[in-house]
Amino acid sequence: MNTLSRSAASAFFRTAMVVVASSIGAAVPAMADTVAEFYANTPIKIIIRSEASGTYDLYSRILSRHMNRYIPGRPAMININMPGGGGIIAANHVGRVAPRDGSIMTMIGLGLPVDQALGLNKSLQVDLRSFNWLGSISSSNQVLVTWRTAKVRSLEEAQRTESQIGSTGAGSVSQQYPAFYNAFLGTKFKVIFGYRGTNELNISMERGEIDGSGSTSWAQYVMEAPRLVREKLIVPIIQVGLQKEPDLQQVPLLLDLAKTPDEQAAFRFLSNSVNFGRPMATTPDAPADRVDALRTAFAKTMIDPEFIEDVRRSGGEVRPMGADDLTQLVVELTSTSEPLRTRLREVLGQH
Repeated sequence: MNTLSRSAASAFFRTAMVVVASSIGAAVPAMADTVAEFYANTPIKIIIRSEASGTYDLYSRILSRHMNRYIPGRPAMININMPGGGGIIAANHVGRVAPRDGSIMTMIGLGLPVDQALGLNKSLQVDLRSFNWLGSISSSNQVLVTWRTAKVRSLEEAQRTESQIGSTGAGSVSQQYPAFYNAFLGTKFKVIFGYRGTNELNISMERGEIDGSGSTSWAQYVMEAPRLVREKLIVPIIQVGLQKEPDLQQVPLLLDLAKTPDEQAAFRFLSNSVNFGRPMATTPDAPADRVDALRTAFAKTMIDPEFIEDVRRSGGEVRPMGADDLTQLVVELTSTSEPLRTRLREVLGQH
């Protein structure tokens, strides 16, 4: 997989330089000194929504090794794992409990904008629009895969034959996406709950206990289970994102399958949620000068060769999105029209 495409790098570089320039131009010496003094004496805590494994943890820890070089005062950065609820526990903590002083960062879970937009999970107690978004490190398409010896190994076969697809639980993307495909594409996926994570799902597929896995980012397979990709042990059936993964050009893209305007709207909603990627935010109501400093530091880190190489060595890639585009995406996802919300609730809320 390409670490950072030339066009993506160029586009983000331009955005990053605008952010950096505007921040420098807006700053006054007293304010810069205040920010530097604060961070020189206050560590930044990165709240990680998962256990000490997986892409959320990996990307957060790599970011913490590089980003502080660009923050005035060069604060220490401390990683704190806070797993549970598909990222809801961490999001609630950052949005409701954590100090609102610019000393907290977190990577928000992929499914939370969908949860908020559709009201699928009442335990989400924060409004994501109130967070101060710094930018997204990378996005990777969500893929439903089956094992190479399974009875279903293509979308067409999935539309004809029932298959058992593993999921980490009701309300997770690994449950929601197969339900979405069943409703809109006529697939016959039977979702099996009870798996604690991707590793358990992979083991169960290999043992032949299930035919496939409901939805995982392609980058996660590449980073955490490269053997499955290298030896072609898994077969991607469908991918969701705004464009195809470079090494999945033969796998159907959900957006390309829309046949009606209503399908186009629904497919666009799901695809935009995937584009959310691996986004970083700080708390609501954090001081504006500290938010600006964090956004500038994030933008500089995304084009830092050492950071990009560190991500590459871990099997990942950098496909950054700037703070303004990310903020707009959150607003779009959480402001979906009511008719579409109603339809998607019916589909994605099925357990």
